[in-house]
Amino acid sequence: MARLDTRTRMVLSAAQLIREHGAAGTSIDRVLAHSGAPRGSVYHHFPGGREQLVEEATRFAGDYLAGVLAGAEDATSALAEFVGWWRQQLRDSDFRAGCPVLAVAIESPEAPGPAAAVAEVFAAWTDQLARLLRRQGVSRVRANDLATYLISAVEGAVVLAQVQRSTRPLDVTAKELRRLLEGLR
Repeated sequence: MARLDTRTRMVLSAAQLIREHGAAGTSIDRVLAHSGAPRGSVYHHFPGGREQLVEEATRFAGDYLAGVLAGAEDATSALAEFVGWWRQQLRDSDFRAGCPVLAVAIESPEAPGPAAAVAEVFAAWTDQLARLLRRQGVSRVRANDLATYLISAVEGAVVLAQVQRSTRPLDVTAKELRRLLEGLR
């Protein structure tokens, strides 16, 4: 992280810490220690304090995962990319790192900035998948419903994989979702 500017290092650190410790377990002190940023950086870059930092970390994580979906040619390949990325993240973190967006959704529903960021991220992921489904000939309403279902199923599978310390829930979910998507053809 040494080559990144201080602000970016702090946002990245916050997202990584939220993945492993949740939003509640990600303090300013922890972010400073993880990022190596000086204490004054918080007030300089994040005048809204911890809430602003959590909000920006949520958007960063959402944008990053949207990038994982962006290159897909269709919903089936998007699903494969999304699940493949999660499988690797779970294994690399020894099942400690989950979805920071989901963690913020669960732990910060009353914080306006983070809650809005969560809603925007999930909407963006859903819209991206729905566009791919529409390109495959699925009606707008059905595409939106399926995209919501896909995101919900994968996010739930990530949580189960963490709890079970196994990629099996993710693998089973991916297999069943792939069958569903193949049935659309």
